[in-house]
Formats: sequence, structure tokens, C-alpha cells
Amino acid sequence: MIILPAIDICGGQCVRLLRGDFGTAEKVAEDPLETALSFQAAGARWLHMVDLDGAKAGRPVNAAIFTQAAEKSGLKVEVGGGIRSMDTVERYLAAGVSRVILGSAALSDPALVRDAAGRYGDKIAVGIDAKNRMVSADGWLKDSTVDFVELAKRMEQMGVGCVIFTDISKDGTLSGPNLEQLDELSRAVSCKVVASGGISNIDDIKALRSLGLYGAICGKSLYSGRLDLAQAIRTAAVEAE
Repeated sequence: MIILPAIDICGGQCVRLLRGDFGTAEKVAEDPLETALSFQAAGARWLHMVDLDGAKAGRPVNAAIFTQAAEKSGLKVEVGGGIRSMDTVERYLAAGVSRVILGSAALSDPALVRDAAGRYGDKIAVGIDAKNRMVSADGWLKDSTVDFVELAKRMEQMGVGCVIFTDISKDGTLSGPNLEQLDELSRAVSCKVVASGGISNIDDIKALRSLGLYGAICGKSLYSGRLDLAQAIRTAAVEAE
């Protein structure tokens, strides 16, 4: 299992939110690139980055920060937030981003997901963010009546090979990931599944690893000091018993 440390950008700053509420934005680091380099020094190979402003605006807002990280950090960078067109997908990939995350488009523009997955294969992931099983979109500001497992199955049928699942009620809470829903999702699709939201400590990493997931995104746990990145990477890499 791979560990993806997270950098969320709002107003050009590294922040963390509580349950996706923009009103709770808390600055957690001074400089995005310096933060990325520190993650690389700890042994990370991947970096998860989110354009929070872009998610609300429906278009990239902080793209320069992400492309700089892809160019200078030595990490494989995946980016989500505000990616609603093939042009945006292509510009990110051309700038050195390794994986583009489509979120709201999975609901509003499934044709884009199908086309992007068909053209770029494993460079495309879909982010599925849910509250009470129902998928949310547009920076978590808009709810739907689509069940997260149903959407994942649709995405798999469209050729998507990687799904990032966030239980919004867990995000930023340090209360542990939703293991039950992650296990359900992992059993329902053959896509790579990445866990996001609620990860607090090394026991959570072990629990996620035991589910056979592809990856785990860690944010607040790293910034708060509850989780040591190097230890998490070592633990995730150990074969499940």
C-alpha cells in the first residue's frame, strides 16, 4: 500500500479543513514546495494535492503551485479540484502531473471521465466523496442521491482504474477512516482503491493495509504530529499478515 501525503491549497496557502467546511480552513504549513520536499525526504513517492479554490470555482485556480511541485519535488503528483474539461486534464499532464483526479465531473460529465480514462488510462483517477453514502460534488457543497458504490461501479465500467474514496464525515477529524465502507467499496470493484479521510495514527495504516487497498492519503495526522510519515510508509509497505 502506498502512502500519499496531502497538500490542500486555498488562497495559495497549505490548509486543512474539517469535514470539508471552508470556514474551518487552518493554515498548516508555510510553503507548498518546501512541504513537498519534506515529504520526499521522509521517503514518500507520491503527493496528493487538491485545489480547494478550484473545486468551488469549477476551474483551476492554483495550478502553478501544483505544476511547480511536480517539476521540483521529485515526487509523483496527483491533482484534483476544479478539473472539468479535457483541456485542463491535458495541461496538467503536459506540465508533469502524474495523475489527474476527476471528482464532480463523475456526476456532471461522465463523458469526460470516459474520454479521459480511454485516452490516458492509469493517469486518471476519480474522487468519490460521500456523506451518509451519498456522493457530494462542487467542493462538497452540493449533495446528490447517488450511492458511492453505485458511482464507483459506473466509473469502473467507463475504464477508470483508480478510485479515491472520502467519507466526508471523517475528513479532518482524526477519528479513524471508515473501514466498513472502504471494505465494501474494495469488494465491489476491481479498481485500485485509495482511502482518504479520518486517518489518525499507525494503527489506522495497519487496518487499511489489511483491507488490501492500493493507497492511503494522510493529511491532518501528519501536520498534527500524530502520524510519522516515514513510519507510515514503512508500515504500509509491509505485506499484510
